[in-house]
Amino acid sequence: MDGMKHLPFHLSASPSRVVIRPFHLAVEPRSLNAVQTSRAHRIVAAVLALSEEACLTQMSLVNTDFHTRHWQTRKVFLRRCAEMMESLDLGRIHQDLSEPRRELIGAYFCHEYSYAAAALMNPSVVPHVDQSGLPDNAIRIIISLRAVGEGHISSIVFREGIFYSDGSLVLQPEPPFAVATASVGGARDGEVIAERDRDVSLSGTVIFPFTAAQRNGLEDLRLVRFEEGGGRYVYYGTYTAYSGSAIASEIMETRDFRTFSLRSLTGDAAKNKGLALFPRKINGAYAMIGRHDNESLFLLRSHDLHHWEPGAYLLGPKYPWDLVQMGNCGAPMEIDEGWLVLTHGVGPMRQYSVGAALLDKMDPSKVIGRSELPLLTPLNETREGYVPNVVYTCGGLVFQRTLFLPYGVADSSVRFCCIDIDSLLRTLKPA
Repeated sequence: MDGMKHLPFHLSASPSRVVIRPFHLAVEPRSLNAVQTSRAHRIVAAVLALSEEACLTQMSLVNTDFHTRHWQTRKVFLRRCAEMMESLDLGRIHQDLSEPRRELIGAYFCHEYSYAAAALMNPSVVPHVDQSGLPDNAIRIIISLRAVGEGHISSIVFREGIFYSDGSLVLQPEPPFAVATASVGGARDGEVIAERDRDVSLSGTVIFPFTAAQRNGLEDLRLVRFEEGGGRYVYYGTYTAYSGSAIASEIMETRDFRTFSLRSLTGDAAKNKGLALFPRKINGAYAMIGRHDNESLFLLRSHDLHHWEPGAYLLGPKYPWDLVQMGNCGAPMEIDEGWLVLTHGVGPMRQYSVGAALLDKMDPSKVIGRSELPLLTPLNETREGYVPNVVYTCGGLVFQRTLFLPYGVADSSVRFCCIDIDSLLRTLKPA
């Protein structure tokens, strides 16, 4: 379309991006007198029986293999040892062990995981917490991505960068090491608090599933910078938790991208995928775009951020490119003319394309216009991948009348484009 510029960036899956994760064995607390009935106890007992020299030798071998592939392996191993000794009801002897012995115990209950070996896809983008030191034509950004690794388990990763109003993009290089967030205390019921390592950049941070409801993935985070008033913002992100057999909508909250709260949403509307939060309250209530009939968009309102019931019909399949079903592609974006909502549509041969709709600013239940033709559709090199014929995004960003749009390609990789807002609005057909 006129006014669209494709950027020369292509983020792909990479098996070389690895983190250390807990290696889980069936654990049943019992005494060392019954180690033969528990693999975990047997392993700990074997390490306890080693001499200090043997522990040092074994840790030297582990470090030779892995210390250049990860950040601060010693700290990770010590933390994992503490977790395991507590789980095995052996905390009473934990502090009496030497650090090499604790490291070795921790290493036996860790493994290396390639978190983006299969795919990197479905991005969203928000303004960065830190906007200092930039010229007027630039904005610092945070991009979230869905990374898929072994077992098709999805996690959340990030990239930082700077976007310029002329359509230029500078991405911060990925650090050599990636580190998973750790669960910390202080959570309420049904909530997990995850913390980023203080020595690791956001671009090197991975958020993995923590709960049984999330076991098989944190999917399709839709980030939004939410205006609280008085120049204060909080960042929310709705996503799909997948247990391997069931889905549920959850929400992530952060103010600094160092500490993250992950919490389940309740209500009948939260049983579905693809909720997208408006970036501020409307008429005193939170608002979301959702899809609880599996094919159309609905406007949801709630006075409780964590509880959502079905809302009012907004728009549904109409044109050939979205005739099978529609969904949102991220949080609505406020522009002078109203609320700009990116949508996805499914057409013949289950082809996914991206379009847009414009909602009234004062009353977003009123649709001003919508895409008769898609803005983005699979073509040539954007057609092939893990799931062919799919272009998809979980959110864009408007900066100085330019829409910056990262998007997933064939559920495999990520590309970028920018679109002139005035050109985009001219493509919308009155509702």
